[in-house]
Amino acid sequence: MIKNKSLVAGLLSISLLTTALNALEVNITKDLPFISVKINGKTIKIQRIQNTHHKLTNSYTKTSRPTPPFGIQPFQPIKGVETVSELDVINFIKDKLPVNKGILIDARMPKWNKAGTIPGSTNIPFSVLTPSKKVSYGKIIGLLGAKKKDDKWDFKDAQSLLIFDNGPWCQQGLRAMQNLVKIGYPKSKILYYRGGMQYWQILGLTTTLPK
Repeated sequence: MIKNKSLVAGLLSISLLTTALNALEVNITKDLPFISVKINGKTIKIQRIQNTHHKLTNSYTKTSRPTPPFGIQPFQPIKGVETVSELDVINFIKDKLPVNKGILIDARMPKWNKAGTIPGSTNIPFSVLTPSKKVSYGKIIGLLGAKKKDDKWDFKDAQSLLIFDNGPWCQQGLRAMQNLVKIGYPKSKILYYRGGMQYWQILGLTTTLPK
């Protein structure tokens, strides 16, 4: 018995040592070093940049842009649409995307999206969501889970959406939400990540390049 206990203690020590050696220095939260989730058959790992001396050198380091149009957005630009944080985005990716219970929408124009986006997101530019008679518009709204009935949209089975753009100074996400609300998309099924790509990158979170 003593030998077995010693063996267990030894294995436990090795396990703890291995965990300590593999531990990240920069975690998402105290108890969450990263998330690893499978979406559409592909495993996505989201964590923070481990280099504690890392600084942004891209366009998101800019502090000032001509206003209008680049004015600072209110915390809740549309009453009834909840504004969320980075941790909420991470939970949305982890809990909603793998089971097809939500869509993470990058509402920016393609040129912005191609430079990098949040893992698991789908690029649906705000301009494409502008109500029109085009067939493509109807298809896109249909892909969000809405159904057309008697020239009106039925949103009973519509997906939960989490929408983001470049950040608090950007209006692309706002315009996407306004377009959706205009056709009756339930505000309760829309979440707004106000921090957008700027805050996401300032926190050193994983970004991906779309194919």
